[in-house]
Amino acid sequence: MDDNKLYNALLKSQDERRQFERDRGEAKAEDGFRKERPYAGSDRDKPNWTRLEHDRNEYPPTVYDSSMSLGLISNPNPWSREQLRERKIIYSGMPDKEVMDAYRELRIQLRNRAGEGNFTVMFSSLGSGSGGLLTAFNLAASFGLDSHSSALLVDCDPYSNELEGLVSAPMEYGVTDFVGDRSLTIKSIIYPSGVERLSVIPAGTQASSAVELFSAVRMRELITELKARYPDRCIVLNAPPFRENTEGRILERFADQIVFGVPFGEVTGEIIADSVDALGSEKFSGLIFQE
Repeated sequence: MDDNKLYNALLKSQDERRQFERDRGEAKAEDGFRKERPYAGSDRDKPNWTRLEHDRNEYPPTVYDSSMSLGLISNPNPWSREQLRERKIIYSGMPDKEVMDAYRELRIQLRNRAGEGNFTVMFSSLGSGSGGLLTAFNLAASFGLDSHSSALLVDCDPYSNELEGLVSAPMEYGVTDFVGDRSLTIKSIIYPSGVERLSVIPAGTQASSAVELFSAVRMRELITELKARYPDRCIVLNAPPFRENTEGRILERFADQIVFGVPFGEVTGEIIADSVDALGSEKFSGLIFQE
C-alpha cells in the first residue's frame, strides 16, 4: 500500500474512532471537555430489569390513596343486588333513582357542612319505638358509595336488634361490651357489613347499663380512635329514639353534626321544634323525613 493510501486509511480510522467516542459521550480535549456522558437510561446502557405487573389486591399500596386504600377494607361476603333490594339498602344503579339521589344530596350537604377531613354524624328518630336504624345504615352506605371515602356505622341503640338483618357477617361483641370490658380490642367489635367501604359496630349486649357506659371515658376514647383510623371516614352514630331515651343527649357530645329522623304521619311540627330546643346544640344539621 502506498503512503497516500495508508495515510488516508489512517485518517478515516481516526475519524471513525473519534465519532464513536463522541457517540458514547467520552470527553475529548478537542471538545473542550464540555460534552456530558449519556445518562443511565441511554441506548448504550439498556436496563437489565423487567417490569412485573402485580395484582393490586395482592400487593396493597404503600402510599395512601383513598380510591385504592379504602377499596381494600374487608368485605368477605358482599350482598348481591337482589339481597340489597330485599333489605331496602341503597346501591349504585338501583331502580328507585329518587331515593338514591336523596341520600346523595344528604351526603353532599353533610360533607359541605363538615369541611375537610372525617366527621361524626349522630342520627336519632323522633318517632316512637324502633325504625330508625335502616335510615342510619343507608346514610352510612351513601358515604361508602363514594370511592374516595369510607363509612362506619356505630349502632348505639342496644334496645333494637335490627342490625343483624342488615349485615352479611355474624356479630358478637359491640359498643357496650367494649366499654365495659377493657380486655376487648377495637378490632374485635368491627365487622364487615356486606356493603363496600362500609363497616359496622353493633350496640352490644349490655343494654341495662347503656347510659352509664356511654358516659364513660372509655367511650370517648373509642370514638377518638375510630375517627383517627381513616382520614376520609364518616362515622354515623345511630342513637335510640330521641324523645323516649336519654342516650341521645349523652351521645350528642361525640357528634360533629346531628340529624333527626321524622317518621311519616307520626311527628308534628311542634314535636320537631320542641326536640330541637331540647337538644340545645348548634350541631343540629337537619331532618330526614322517613316513609
